[in-house]
Amino acid sequence: MTGPAVDTDENRRQVLYWRLLARLFDQEEQAALESASLAVVEDIGLPTSLLDPQASVDSVVQRHPELAAEFDGLMAPEPDEDGARDRAAEVRRAALVSKVLLNVFASGSGTVTAGQLTRWQSDAGWLERALGCSPGELRGGRAGGAGARRGVSPAGTGGRGTTPDLSRLIPEIGPDLAAIEADLVKRMRLREVLADSELAAQLTPSMSLIEQLLRDKNNLSGVALTNAKALIRRFVDEVAEVLRTQVEKATAGALDRSVPPKRVFRNLDLDRTIWKNLTNWSPEEERLYVDRLYYRHTVRKTTPQRLIVVVDQSGSMVDSMVNCTILASIFAGLPKVDVHLIAYDTQALDLTPWVHDPFETLLRTKLGGGTDGTVAMALAQPKIAEPRNTVVVWISDFYEWQTEPLFESMAAIHRSGAKFIPVGSVTSSGRGSVNPWFRERFKDLGTPVLSGHIRKLVHELKTFLA
Repeated sequence: MTGPAVDTDENRRQVLYWRLLARLFDQEEQAALESASLAVVEDIGLPTSLLDPQASVDSVVQRHPELAAEFDGLMAPEPDEDGARDRAAEVRRAALVSKVLLNVFASGSGTVTAGQLTRWQSDAGWLERALGCSPGELRGGRAGGAGARRGVSPAGTGGRGTTPDLSRLIPEIGPDLAAIEADLVKRMRLREVLADSELAAQLTPSMSLIEQLLRDKNNLSGVALTNAKALIRRFVDEVAEVLRTQVEKATAGALDRSVPPKRVFRNLDLDRTIWKNLTNWSPEEERLYVDRLYYRHTVRKTTPQRLIVVVDQSGSMVDSMVNCTILASIFAGLPKVDVHLIAYDTQALDLTPWVHDPFETLLRTKLGGGTDGTVAMALAQPKIAEPRNTVVVWISDFYEWQTEPLFESMAAIHRSGAKFIPVGSVTSSGRGSVNPWFRERFKDLGTPVLSGHIRKLVHELKTFLA
């Protein structure tokens, strides 16, 4: 590529990114940047709707379906093997990147309608796809896969470095997206929307929306309450489907060979039967005489286990409350697992009678308030009848009022032989805060705080219960 052409593409790319920065930090439209960007988009053959702040990514893709594939992995590009830069392609990516980032991060101000929230959620899904993730994954939503993340060099370090590679910032971007969504939900007149079934049907359930619904459920009635419950149940069912898949991947125990195999035809081990009776082969008759039939073992070891889940339901732990309520219900459905669920703030609530129905469980929670784990401990300790067959999962940020008494009782559970798992975060985004005082003492106790994605907790529980 000749020098002048290189300079032209570089200038075009800079124009698009200067417009992006200008619109992100200043609501006033910069006429010169707008006209220059329009010229660039037209020159490279992209639709001018990419520059329309009112046009969602969905609407652009519907009119130009060939662009859908370009948005996938857009911000996690594969580096060129020879280190060369396709500057013309970078200009094209700059236009697409600008569209996604502006639609998501320039969320405006003032009252938000149900349609605007739905549009933003859709655009956020396109951003997650651009980062190589599944829609909803970063915001703590319904998707649970790890996504097709691709690790590449950060901007300016080689390869296609001039294309923004935000894939390494995923742990920070997820909570930021959740915060923007939560702000949009708060700015929406949710009660008015819920009172109108047509508007309520436009809402897409998300963690931020569910949190608001759970906080406000006692103030709703009639049609609004019915619509709120429908949204909560939709979200619960979608998250449960994802978590159930993770749990069912490895729930079977080892074969129990102390139990004689059931002597039915479907359990007949034909290969072993023939092998063990080969000495009875008659060459003259060309017939195998069978003295003994062999059957496969199908019974698996399923030692009865008791799982006690204690969840901090203070305002900062809503993501954990929703996820763990659903997770507890899934484990409660497994054979030979006795699940108990306790939620607490300054008071404790035994939710065990409803543990099989996460929807009903969540309706009985009350989010917010202070935190006093000693009241939950008073309910949990009597449930530990056989320590060796008991696991206690305690989910909290551990910013407690009575720190030392609570820790001593937790250490006593650990010393009794029960498995104690302190969990600082079971969010879908994998980000949370844990009181350093508790973190250090749990580490010294030999039970380090488990934090991160909910998949980590699923793995720990399956290891103990399998």
